[in-house]
Amino acid sequence: MQNPDTPSVPRHGLRRAIMAVVALLVLLIAATMWWWDTEPPLFDPVAVTQTRMQELKRPVSTGATTTATLIASVRTLLDKRGGYLSNDKLPPGVLLDNLPNWEFGSLTASRDLVRALRNDFSRSQTQSTEDKDLAEADPLLNSPNDRWLLPSSESQYRKAIKHLDGYLIRLGDADDSNAHFYARADNLADYLQLVSARLGSLSQRLSASVGQIRIGDVDASDPAGASTVAAPGGGRLVKTPWTQIDDNFYEARGYTWTLLEQLKAIQRDFGPILRSKHADVSLEQVIRELEEAQRPLHSPMVLNGSPFGFFANHSLVMANYVSRANAALIDLRELLKRG
Repeated sequence: MQNPDTPSVPRHGLRRAIMAVVALLVLLIAATMWWWDTEPPLFDPVAVTQTRMQELKRPVSTGATTTATLIASVRTLLDKRGGYLSNDKLPPGVLLDNLPNWEFGSLTASRDLVRALRNDFSRSQTQSTEDKDLAEADPLLNSPNDRWLLPSSESQYRKAIKHLDGYLIRLGDADDSNAHFYARADNLADYLQLVSARLGSLSQRLSASVGQIRIGDVDASDPAGASTVAAPGGGRLVKTPWTQIDDNFYEARGYTWTLLEQLKAIQRDFGPILRSKHADVSLEQVIRELEEAQRPLHSPMVLNGSPFGFFANHSLVMANYVSRANAALIDLRELLKRG
């Protein structure tokens, strides 16, 4: 006679099989997260430009390196390991936060440059006509970074790349009325003023990881989401919540990664004007500080130790390089503004 408990044996076997599948799925997701959670390597803007212009069978004209570098930066954002993650709604992408913040920082730098291309670098004066491709690329690149419904963020950014490529192609045409790039000191100084403001904001947010005592009322320089409490002496202690410390760190890494590539390209396109203003050394100093900010992070997490404590504080180290780059950038702007 069959024991009434025997049907439980298949149920136990089914339960074990389900648990094994779930464990395997979790392991697969964890492995994919580890594989994707890697910042892309730097590239050589000059080599990338030469390769692209050879493909297009056009000369490397003034402005080509800056434009090709912008295109390569956005392509890296979309085609890096794991692809574009900021709008992922399913695992493993939705479980990652470091790379999406890196992407936002990188995207911010690309948006700033395409706006400068549209409004300044491609126009001889304020009353001149804007370039048709840049006028299309600017709003496309400023599309929301987390949109997954049609049109998705990726599709909008790829359309922007096509328009930037169209501008790059016309830069190499013999027809002088096709596309322009004016490598002037005033154009560059205006763009660097925006970059300096970005770096200053990043430095403040990174420094607030351990708290900053500020005198006066709340102002626009306070990092978004930072907590503010009264401090001795009538000041305010502004401190970033611990959940946002790594977000700020990786956003700064993404912004400085892309800015570094852009400034290397600008070093090439604006070379004559930089040398005439004796500003080439100052730009080289900015580039060197940004290169230091891109050194590998040899830690599984962003540490937030006290300023002179036993453990490291990666946010303060990053803030140091960002501040030094900004200081050199201010000197560079002063040189460009001199007659």
